[in-house]
Amino acid sequence: MSDNKKNPKKVNINIEWLYGIIAIVLLGMYFLSPSNNAKEVSYSEFDQYMRKGYIEKIVVISNKDIVKGFVKKDSLAAVYGDKADLHADNPYIESHIPSTDKFDEYIQTVKKENIFNGDVRYEESKDYLGNLLWNILPFIFFIGLWIFLMNRMSGSGGGGPGGIFSVGKSKATVQEKGDQKNKVTFKDVAGLAGAKQEVEEIVSFLKNPQKYTELGGKIPKGALLVGPPGTGKTLLAKAVAGEADVPFFSMSGSDFVEMFVGVGASRVRDLFRQAKEKSPCIIFIDEIDAVGRARGRNPNMGGNDERENTLNQLLTEMDGFSTNSGIIILAATNRADILDKALLRAGRFDRQIQVELPDVHEREDIFKVHLKNVKIDDTVNIDFLAKQTPGFSGADIANVCNEAALIAARKSKKAVQKDDFLDAVDRIIGGLEKKTKIITEKEKKAIAYHEAGHATISWKLQYANPLVKVTIVPRGKALGAAWYLPEERQLTTKEQMLDEMCSTLGGRAAEEVFFGEVSTGALNDLERVTKQAQAIVAYYGMSDKLTNVSYFDSTGAYDYGFAKPYSEKTAEMIDSEVQKIISEQYERAKNLLKEFAEGHNKLAELLIEREVIFADDLENIFGKRPWTSRADELRKENDAQQEQEKEKANEEQPSDESANTENAINEKPENDGEPKTEK
Repeated sequence: MSDNKKNPKKVNINIEWLYGIIAIVLLGMYFLSPSNNAKEVSYSEFDQYMRKGYIEKIVVISNKDIVKGFVKKDSLAAVYGDKADLHADNPYIESHIPSTDKFDEYIQTVKKENIFNGDVRYEESKDYLGNLLWNILPFIFFIGLWIFLMNRMSGSGGGGPGGIFSVGKSKATVQEKGDQKNKVTFKDVAGLAGAKQEVEEIVSFLKNPQKYTELGGKIPKGALLVGPPGTGKTLLAKAVAGEADVPFFSMSGSDFVEMFVGVGASRVRDLFRQAKEKSPCIIFIDEIDAVGRARGRNPNMGGNDERENTLNQLLTEMDGFSTNSGIIILAATNRADILDKALLRAGRFDRQIQVELPDVHEREDIFKVHLKNVKIDDTVNIDFLAKQTPGFSGADIANVCNEAALIAARKSKKAVQKDDFLDAVDRIIGGLEKKTKIITEKEKKAIAYHEAGHATISWKLQYANPLVKVTIVPRGKALGAAWYLPEERQLTTKEQMLDEMCSTLGGRAAEEVFFGEVSTGALNDLERVTKQAQAIVAYYGMSDKLTNVSYFDSTGAYDYGFAKPYSEKTAEMIDSEVQKIISEQYERAKNLLKEFAEGHNKLAELLIEREVIFADDLENIFGKRPWTSRADELRKENDAQQEQEKEKANEEQPSDESANTENAINEKPENDGEPKTEK
């Protein structure tokens, strides 16, 4: 009760309320006005009442051509019938007359005939309410309309945002302190252990600032969250505000930019003005690269003055003459390399927090969060799913869980099973299967030999990504696809990159070796190989002629320039080295396919027959790989898990041993791996 008294709710008076009150009053005056006792009759009926002697006196309303005939007390029953009692108080009848002159002649006639000898008065009707409405209400209407338009243009009252004078107002979404409905905490953010550790200090300062100020320390004014899309940067910023329980201003970088000059700077000022009123608080600017791009690096050739003015105002507010005590700024971007250096200096964004793709343990935590509301059965192993999804972001994992639930519902299942998750991963990476797509037998054979070429070479090379599954069922835009389980490593050697290139070229090489001609099906393979070769030569300095030379520009200075950081002679050398590397790996792929032609052909025929093959099929044809791969370890763990499930099922139902064995065999191909790279 005390809180309500201290902070009474403000009532916003809207101009529409005034219009509504006026309308209600007018309707009330119309419907609640006392009704008269008049009975409207025709002019001929009025003449009959006159001749029968029912009328006592007459009043003529000359300006409306209406006559009122007042009825005698003893004639009420004759005029009103059963309703005479209702009209006993000042009863009269009304009738329209042709004109006042004609009615004068009529009165003279009835008086000469001794039909009527009563009084006759002539009056003019005065409608005070009508005069008031016609004379005063137009002025009230125009005054109210003017106030209404001014309120809309200024962004206050009933106008709200969107007026011409409100474009300079901040468009930030505010989450108030104590908002439990939209509150997000660190418990809702799975993984990101390193990033959470960085921002926990900000939360600690907002909760207990004296702990730092007593020692002379100052909390960082801003923190920049940098990482790939879908890694949870925005969610982490919300969790900081939820943990600290302070107001949270959320705004996108593009919200500052408008077609009007000076609007962006005005919105920045208004945003910080609101934040100062509610400090301590957090300001979160998502996709800050939309407004924080380095000055002088805009491709619009001089059309960047407004954006630069907005950035200048943001720099001033973050660390200018004015103090913003209690305001902490968080921003997120996946393009930190193009931000202005003045924005990243100490005193503005003091820290850059890297929000990377989750590792296997963090992916397991993320799966646990997103599977809370998903019905799963005992076949689902979260640890197995985490190992099956290398390179997946938090958003990707959320999509996998949702897609698996949709697939299970489509199959009318009571719970989501392991094969539903594997189908969901395939669906997200490769696209929807198109089994109805028309493919000729010749095309089907070419696709099978192409995909078998990838599979064969990847199986025979040590550093190629281990194969998981190959299919010739059209999926998305691809006519065939091969799924791999790449090793999660931080450093890559030249030998590893060359093995991957050789495996990628295996499809085109198989077409040439076994058919003597090539097709357009290797477009994606050639694109990837060319980019890898260019990176080896121009970025990593791994070529023979350009050793230890890198032309990679992390600052992006050459993105919009017309000049390259190397000469024409060097460009020719780069092209020559790229062509040399690709040619060497292509010849290497053809030699490997010729060496293992028998196994390749068996694999291709099996693929034509079954349309989908797994790593176990390659092992049956080529034997086990001499190198231990992550896919092999994952397959062993999966086999061990299936054995445990089988033993458990046998203990519960000893008589159904054969059925359980058959189910385990049928499930095994679905568990061999997760698609990663589409061909």
